[in-house]
Amino acid sequence: MNWISNVVPPKIRSFLRRDTPENLWVKCPESGELVFHKDLEANLMVVPGSGYHMPIAPRARLASLLDDGVYEELAIPETPSDPLRFRDVKRYSDRLKENRAKTGAADAVTVAFGKLEGQDVAVAIQDFAFQGGTLGLAAGEAIVSGVATAIERRTPFLIFTTSGGARMQEGMFALTQMVRTTVAVQRLRAAKLPYIVILTNPTTGGVTASYAMLGDVHIAEPGAVIGFAGARVIEQTIRERLPDGFQRAEYLRDHGMIDMVVPRPQQRQTIARLCRLLARPMAEAA
Repeated sequence: MNWISNVVPPKIRSFLRRDTPENLWVKCPESGELVFHKDLEANLMVVPGSGYHMPIAPRARLASLLDDGVYEELAIPETPSDPLRFRDVKRYSDRLKENRAKTGAADAVTVAFGKLEGQDVAVAIQDFAFQGGTLGLAAGEAIVSGVATAIERRTPFLIFTTSGGARMQEGMFALTQMVRTTVAVQRLRAAKLPYIVILTNPTTGGVTASYAMLGDVHIAEPGAVIGFAGARVIEQTIRERLPDGFQRAEYLRDHGMIDMVVPRPQQRQTIARLCRLLARPMAEAA
C-alpha cells in the first residue's frame, strides 16, 4: 500500500494511475533472453536472438500477412455450443465464456478474406489460446465455411494450424469435424484451387490426422511440434527411445513429411509466391 491508495479518493486516483502492460519484458522459453514487448511484437513475436517463435494472435497474424493489414473477417454460422451439457471441474459452457472473454473470439478458428500481394485469398487461423485450439463444432464449421468462401470466390485457401486435437467436451460431435473438414478439402481440390497449410506450434491429435496434413504444400514454423500422439506416449508404446528432435518441424522436413520450414517474417513472401505458382496450373487444368 502507498499514499495514493491510502489517502487519495478513488476518482482522483484513477487519473493518477498510468495504464502499463503487466509484462514490459518477455522471457524467451528457449534461451532465457529478455525482449522488450514492443520489439517482440514488431518482429511478429519471434525472439530476435534465438529465433524462437512465440504464439501470435490471429488478428495480428492477419494484419502482418495481408496487404496493408486489411481484411474482411467472415461470419461463421452458429452451432450448438454445449451439445453434451458437459461438466468436469466446471461447466463446459463456463469454459467457453472464459475463453471468449480472454481472446475476444467466438471460438478457436478465425476466418478472413483479403489480398496477399494483390491476390485474393481466404485464410483460416487457429488460436491455441482458445481451449488449446481444439477442434469442435464451431471450429469445424468455421473451416468448412472458409473453404466454401474460397470455392465461391475462386481463391486459394490458407490455414494456419495449432491445436491439441479434437475437443473432448464435445465427444463424437468433435470427432465428426475431422470427416467434415476432410470432405471440404476434397471439394477444394475438385474445384482446382490451391490449399496451403502452415503448421505452427503445436499441431497435434485429430487436427494432424485430418485437414492439417492434406495440403498441396505444407509449411511449418521453426521448432513447431507436429504429430498425432505425444512423444512420451509413443516411447511407452514401442518401448524405444525416439531420435532427437522427433516430431519437430525440421525433423519432419528432413524425413519428407512436410515441404519446408519458413520463419514467420518470411512467410508472407513465400506463401504469395506459392499461390501464384499453384493457381496458374490449377486454373489451366480447370
